[in-house]
Amino acid sequence: VATGPVRESGTTTKRGTKTTFKPDKQIFPNTKYSYDTLVKRLQELAFLNSGVRIKVRDDRSDLSDEFFYERGIQEYVEHLNRASEVVHKDVILIEGKKDDFGYSIALQYSEEYTENLHSYCNNINTREGGTHVSGFRAALTRTLNAYGKKENLFKDLTPTGDDFREGLTCVISVRVTNPQFEGQTKT
Repeated sequence: VATGPVRESGTTTKRGTKTTFKPDKQIFPNTKYSYDTLVKRLQELAFLNSGVRIKVRDDRSDLSDEFFYERGIQEYVEHLNRASEVVHKDVILIEGKKDDFGYSIALQYSEEYTENLHSYCNNINTREGGTHVSGFRAALTRTLNAYGKKENLFKDLTPTGDDFREGLTCVISVRVTNPQFEGQTKT
């Protein structure tokens, strides 16, 4: 395999990017990579970037996988709920853009008792949440409470955000021009 700077070598009808790497032992003290860890991350990237085909091959073991999701995070939610009984068949998708900020939110309720929320900013997992997560949770609670009151569904009680998030599987992906990450160093 030749290495060097990228150079033009003719025309083709093929499209895409191929990246091959071998870790430098001076930079990476541990050069034993986990195929399963890399595959999980690459599948996640395929979910987050709908229509992108990602192929991975490990020459050490001849393991390979290919990921392609036309509907992106909607399929991610379906994947997360694959072992759960869902309350509604269709995954709800909310997308929009304002100035330099784009967002995609996919959600579906299941009969589980816990919330399963995955959030990303520019394809980076924001495990600790952020304003995009707190804003979504507040908007969900406010919207469902307003609807429930209008339709007289709640009688004398006002459900909390925890009540509305029970059984919720959600993927939030935001794209920001100049993000500022302030997570813990260990994260």
